[in-house]
Amino acid sequence: MKPSSSLFLTIDFINDIVHRDGKIASCAAMVAGHGVLERCNQALAWARAQGMLVAHVKVGFPASYANCPERSPIFGQAARHGALQLDTWGTYFHDALDVRADELVIVKPRVGAFYNTELESLLRAQRIGHLILAGVSTCHAIESTAREAHDRDYGVTVLADCCASASVERHERTLSGALASVADVRTLDVLRAVPC
Repeated sequence: MKPSSSLFLTIDFINDIVHRDGKIASCAAMVAGHGVLERCNQALAWARAQGMLVAHVKVGFPASYANCPERSPIFGQAARHGALQLDTWGTYFHDALDVRADELVIVKPRVGAFYNTELESLLRAQRIGHLILAGVSTCHAIESTAREAHDRDYGVTVLADCCASASVERHERTLSGALASVADVRTLDVLRAVPC
């Protein structure tokens, strides 16, 4: 992995999902209990020091929820609960996440970071060949993005200790199962120990 051709991507570290007061805070307990945001900030600092491109992805919908799929088991309740509404506290990145003003923010309308977003054009324009993923949830957005990146012929690294799910069991099962087949699953310490 070369820093100049790698992208560090955080996914869905938004209040509605990872803050204890979020409207669908399924990952909040694991994020807080395992220091995930603190570790992610360490990973971000490492990536920036390597000269890597950094971007942040968030899921969200306009106030009309016009593009929110009602029949989706994941998103169907968002409009009824007023969750994941863009330009509200719920879709702001958690205050503890170190997001810089000059870093690209990508808004996605579905689980994965590629669907109907500018991620692919960013990767092509910047000649990126490798993605490093951190975020929530491991079993949904991280897995979906890793699988899609793999199928588009990108190298993928998932930082296990910079991700979280609704439970530790689901997180670990996804890492050792689905993700291990399409990505290089590492911890932050192991990643930092490998020369770039």
